[in-house]
Amino acid sequence: MASKPIYLDYNATTPIDRRVAEAMLPYLYEHFGNPSSSHPYGVEARRAVEHARAQVAALLGCRPAEIIFTSGGSESNNTAIKGVAAAYRERGSHIITSAIEHPAVLEPCRWLESQGYHITYLPVDEYGMVDPADVERAITPETILVTIMHANNEVGTVQPIAAIATIAHRHGALMHTDAAQSVGKIPVRVDELGVDLLSVAGHKLYAPKGVGALYIRSGVRLVKFVHGADHEANRRAGTENVLGIVGLGQAAEIAGRDLERNMAHMRTMRDRLWAGLTRELDTPGLLRLNGHPDERLPNTLSVGFRSIEANTLLAEIGEQVAASAGAACHADQVDVSTVLQAMQVPLEYAMGTVRFSVGRMTTAEEIDRAVEVVAAAVRRLQPEGPLVAPVLAEVGEIKLTHYTHGLGCACKLRPQELERVLAKLPLPTDPAVLVGVETSDDAAVYKLDDDLAIVQTVDFFTPIADDPYDFGAISAANSLSDIYAMGARPLFALNIVAFPSNRLPVEVLHRILQGALDKAAEAGVSVIGGHTVGDTEPKYGMAVTGVVHPKRVLTNAAARPGDQIVLTKPIGTGIIATAVKRGLADEATAQEAIALMAALNRDAAEVMVEVGVSACTDVTGFGLLGHLREMTAGAGVDAVVYADRVPVLGAAWTFAGAGVVPGGTRDNLAFVEPHVDWDEAISEVQKLILADAQTSGGLLIAVGRERLDALLAALAERGVVEAAHIGAFTTPGPGRIAVRQGRVPFAAGEDR
Repeated sequence: MASKPIYLDYNATTPIDRRVAEAMLPYLYEHFGNPSSSHPYGVEARRAVEHARAQVAALLGCRPAEIIFTSGGSESNNTAIKGVAAAYRERGSHIITSAIEHPAVLEPCRWLESQGYHITYLPVDEYGMVDPADVERAITPETILVTIMHANNEVGTVQPIAAIATIAHRHGALMHTDAAQSVGKIPVRVDELGVDLLSVAGHKLYAPKGVGALYIRSGVRLVKFVHGADHEANRRAGTENVLGIVGLGQAAEIAGRDLERNMAHMRTMRDRLWAGLTRELDTPGLLRLNGHPDERLPNTLSVGFRSIEANTLLAEIGEQVAASAGAACHADQVDVSTVLQAMQVPLEYAMGTVRFSVGRMTTAEEIDRAVEVVAAAVRRLQPEGPLVAPVLAEVGEIKLTHYTHGLGCACKLRPQELERVLAKLPLPTDPAVLVGVETSDDAAVYKLDDDLAIVQTVDFFTPIADDPYDFGAISAANSLSDIYAMGARPLFALNIVAFPSNRLPVEVLHRILQGALDKAAEAGVSVIGGHTVGDTEPKYGMAVTGVVHPKRVLTNAAARPGDQIVLTKPIGTGIIATAVKRGLADEATAQEAIALMAALNRDAAEVMVEVGVSACTDVTGFGLLGHLREMTAGAGVDAVVYADRVPVLGAAWTFAGAGVVPGGTRDNLAFVEPHVDWDEAISEVQKLILADAQTSGGLLIAVGRERLDALLAALAERGVVEAAHIGAFTTPGPGRIAVRQGRVPFAAGEDR
């Protein structure tokens, strides 16, 4: 069994300290009483809660009565910010914060803006530091609260909270600080900081997740955030989480007792990591330290690797070192964190920023090994660096999706961006072009004579499956689908390959090509050459050529009012592929999705040609609704889809409900929503599934109502058993789509 990666992501969360777990154990089984009960079980639980309150108060230097327990840092921040805003509204409606706050502060502030409050977002300097002079300039008689984090979670910069608090108080404003990252790493004393409110997150200091605390200086008024009974001195309703609170209390006691020793250890480990990286990667200008060189958490090291994508680097080292990225790179843009943006970190470093954060348990041996792993990966990924052979054992151990950002067709350009680009291009004027860019079809058709037209398509994307052979087969099936959707017959194909030979052994490429070759052979197609380029990610696709009679071409723009909509494969593969990449899907779920994506659309295409249909497209990167929108807009006809009739892979519901959704799916939903009328009963999860970016999805067919039954029967006879009648094209219109649910589809008076 492979060893676990070296954990260098302690700012994300910490393991529960064994001493904390031991303190919690009796309250899991023996002392289970409700703290509000008066019998001995309740009394024992109440004693534990109050003891923990005293432990947290001792760490922060306040009275126990000034501590309330919450579910974590986010609730503490929301309670403080919204509570002050509501309680002091008569005094003013101005709040000051900074541009580098955690979302648990920024989002409550943005919500308050929608409620009529005025929020000032202060800038920071190149180190991520707020200048107290900026607070002085921004504060007004209307200011009721200043909320600035104590230490930044991404770069570790520690803010001058005491100086800022002095300014706030001089002007009659309250001072709140989010201390989730600083508590347990540096001294955090409310009397020294001068704050009125301070937030604590348990899981950042070796306590369990789901518990936190909020310091509220005596005399500060807050409007109650959670209403109910009078728990927590009537400040926060809800039966106390005794188990978690005991853990937080014990963690606070340990943090206070061992603070100096832990600070020294973490600083030593952090500096050893930085020294090792700068020693091994000594190319001038390759590395950039983000954050203040001195006023910084002792455990945090944010490093920008010039011209290297952080997600690619993390994928490269992920089996051996666990860390976090400061940017996410997409096909059409780089999403740099708001913190790095506010610090104005140059893009060539921001895109390659990785946060390493050490902890109490980090060892020198782990740091040295991490230096070796990271340095070797950076050398391999440098755009102009020396060729370094990948350190890999067997091809069978490789998980291909770990070497890419996007997954399959979900990695393509955002629909909005693609539309803007295509709108600037001239349309072809050659009369022999039967299908060009004007219809949004995935293949082009060129008439050679009255009896013959050629159909050509090209598709190319990143791995959608871990096994190279599966990826090749799925990619080939996806490319061939474009030909089938036009009612054409494929003749031959060319390979298109991008391959990181400095990251993966060439045998991986052989397996990709073999999978594609076998799938092409299944389709009766020869692969007769191709083109390769080097890249940081593996990518594969095909250029496929086919033939069709010029009068029998199917496009996605010929649907007619009254045509019925048939989908030949279930959707949800983008969501499941994302779950597979994250290690959340079991093998059976993964194999179900792989088999579906690798299945050719040949049988479905042959059936629809035999029966006779109006229009067709295949469902790929833009999702079901995105491709249906292309059909409705191209034909100038509106449509209705019955969500309950759309076939969906079962596991997709579970993962989508848990937020395991590819970015491409969310982009699709944002693109199509202005053109969709949703029933109120349609949930956000359903919307995401209907917009899920598919790879090698099914055919989406418009068929006359008189031929619907024949089409469905013929599909079933050919083994396309999951084909479903999901809706209808209704009336001429701008191409709007109505998504309905909770009714019996195709009742009397409706199109069928």
